[in-house]
Amino acid sequence: MIKKLILVGGGGHCKSVIDVAEKADYSIVGILDLAENVGKSILGYKVIGTDDDIPKYVNDALFLVTVGQIKNSSLRIKIHREIEKAGGVLATVISPTAQISKYASLGEGTVVMHKAVINVDTKIGRGCIINTFSNIEHDVSIGNYTHISTGAMINGDCRIGNSVFIGSQSVVSNGIFIVDESIVSAGAFVNKNIEIPGIYLGNPIQKIK
Repeated sequence: MIKKLILVGGGGHCKSVIDVAEKADYSIVGILDLAENVGKSILGYKVIGTDDDIPKYVNDALFLVTVGQIKNSSLRIKIHREIEKAGGVLATVISPTAQISKYASLGEGTVVMHKAVINVDTKIGRGCIINTFSNIEHDVSIGNYTHISTGAMINGDCRIGNSVFIGSQSVVSNGIFIVDESIVSAGAFVNKNIEIPGIYLGNPIQKIK
């Protein structure tokens, strides 16, 4: 059965998702993006409309939000709600090169990129980005709309909240809690709980904002 897919958001993250979706045997119907980009192509796939056109396609394809997430997840959440309001169904797209335990669970609208590892008894929420070469160990809980960036390592028994960003090649030590809407900068070492939202960086981490 051919799995048809509409991508919502046409930036750099969209390009990366196209590569994953193709390898996962999805048929990409088109991309919804800003009005000024309608008619343009991204890696050979046409921008066929804007967010306002979501209702046109709810009976034709699944949806995946391909807006990236660094500063916050508000736009991704907004688009997810628009899709749900229109009666659309969100895809969960997984690269065939990712390693995912059969004992792990993934929420709808989540994308797992190339070479990511998700270990046993890990629970990942909806609308997450599990990026290339990230490693999520056993018994980890990750909330909705969280982005685990490239090469990040989340060790066992961690609890990561909603709308969190974990930067590239950062390391979260075993059993750590990170509160909702926190940002961990690239290369950081998280060796203590993060209980106040903000921007954290360094080894060991320090809150800067």
